[in-house]
Amino acid sequence: MSDHHTPVEAGAPEEAVQERRLHRDLGFWGLTAIGFSNIVGSGWLFAAMYASRTAGPASLLTWVGAGVLCGLVALVMVELGASRPEGGGTVRWPLYTGGRLVGTLIGWSVLLSVGGTAAEISAIMQYADHYLPGIYDGGTLSATGLGLAVALSVLLTALNWFAVRTFARLNTLVAVFKIVVPVVTVIALFASGWHAGRLTDHGGFAPYGYAACLSALAGGGIVYSVNGFQAPLDFSGETRNPRRTIPASVLTGIGLALLMYLALQLAFLFTVPEDLLGHGWQGVHFDSPFGQLALVLNLHWLSSLLYADAVVSPGGSAYVGVALNARHTYALAKNHTLPRTFMQVDRRSGIPHRALVLNLAVIVVFLLPFGGWQSIVSIMGDMYLLIYAASAVAVAVFRADPGTDMAGWVPGLGWIAPVSFVVSSEFVYWSGWHDLRLALPLVLAGLLLFLVMRRSGHDGRPLATEVREGLWLVVYLAVLTLLSWLGTFEGSGRLPAPYDSLTVAAVTAAIFFWAVRSGVRQMRRTALLDGRAGAPLT
Repeated sequence: MSDHHTPVEAGAPEEAVQERRLHRDLGFWGLTAIGFSNIVGSGWLFAAMYASRTAGPASLLTWVGAGVLCGLVALVMVELGASRPEGGGTVRWPLYTGGRLVGTLIGWSVLLSVGGTAAEISAIMQYADHYLPGIYDGGTLSATGLGLAVALSVLLTALNWFAVRTFARLNTLVAVFKIVVPVVTVIALFASGWHAGRLTDHGGFAPYGYAACLSALAGGGIVYSVNGFQAPLDFSGETRNPRRTIPASVLTGIGLALLMYLALQLAFLFTVPEDLLGHGWQGVHFDSPFGQLALVLNLHWLSSLLYADAVVSPGGSAYVGVALNARHTYALAKNHTLPRTFMQVDRRSGIPHRALVLNLAVIVVFLLPFGGWQSIVSIMGDMYLLIYAASAVAVAVFRADPGTDMAGWVPGLGWIAPVSFVVSSEFVYWSGWHDLRLALPLVLAGLLLFLVMRRSGHDGRPLATEVREGLWLVVYLAVLTLLSWLGTFEGSGRLPAPYDSLTVAAVTAAIFFWAVRSGVRQMRRTALLDGRAGAPLT
């Protein structure tokens, strides 16, 4: 039963007042659909081909590896979601355990990641151009295309305007469609005829060596195809029984996506025509892999369905993205990173309407076809990866704080947390120098926001103390930028593979323990200032 009608005590902090207005109406299936929709965009149409070209049939192992790595990160996040459920929790936890500087930089990176939703909307326009020529002009949105993109943004915002229960029901329908189309694709491809021996022919199971599996995992888009599983965590403040529902829904979303990707990979491996494999798997190339494969196999109806799904899938991801952005903006207002007015939650619907409006304005700005703008916007979606690393630090700090009641849902967090931090750091590093050379300096620009916020009001800590508490994150971002330039993922290659990834692992592991020590000291200072153990920053 929802408890959103429980009266708020007079004199309660404003953050608590607004948090109690959120409607706790989400159950297991609603949350699972949110996670699945956020994971599966249009990328599923391409990932199987890229993985095959990089690793051949051994790409199947790569998908399993991606699931294991994402599962480790997810375990950390579900423990946080179950222990400290809160709207926009992924933005709040770094503030609690890292202090103002960490909270501001992570919050700023989340603001930048709104560009990922704008990129999804741009992708929808690109696919729609197949049906409505003229949406794009010279690689950028035309006036007509911009009008359609803005109209779609307004529509997605309007659909998020009502109660979270309405959002969840509509998203569940979209998620069902996003499951049905890949399943139909797999069945139709196998029914058209398949080639036995594909796992051993054309160079064997691992024609390019097993090391190619790591290349496919990192550079083939596989790890990013199963990312986005953190979405249910930001709805933990709107969830019935989060201690039970959050862990199950996050892991189920990852599991469903992984099974879908494995089935699609098998279908691609077994149904590519023999005459296209004259130069091995590396010689297979389609502009639209499953769509063109369907045409080659005379499955014209399937090709039409896939082109339609190429619009619907990123549309579903953008729909969830708009909802996530609103929860992030709401949480950032609670963090004092944004004006407090954006923390307001509508009493009737339980939705932060002002946050939705602000994010709509930001998305529209990101859609504007400025010169070179889209290349910057497209990388901003990767900035949510920093949330994974910050969450690993947060769970370790909370475990060390005697005033924090942890759910205890995940055994072995003592070793899972540092491993999760290293894995998250590798995810960031594998984004490649082309993206990180812009993305990480943009995050560091949040230092200016930190200084501006501090001048407008702070909680009495000396500036030197606040900087010392969060210095690990500044060093972390600077080191990742340097290693990205030195490494082999679109970098200079001065640090060859696999030593580049091993160096990232060693350096970030050391930074993790530094971050945890700083976080524990910060939590103790907070408790002393507030006069009670375990009291969080607000």
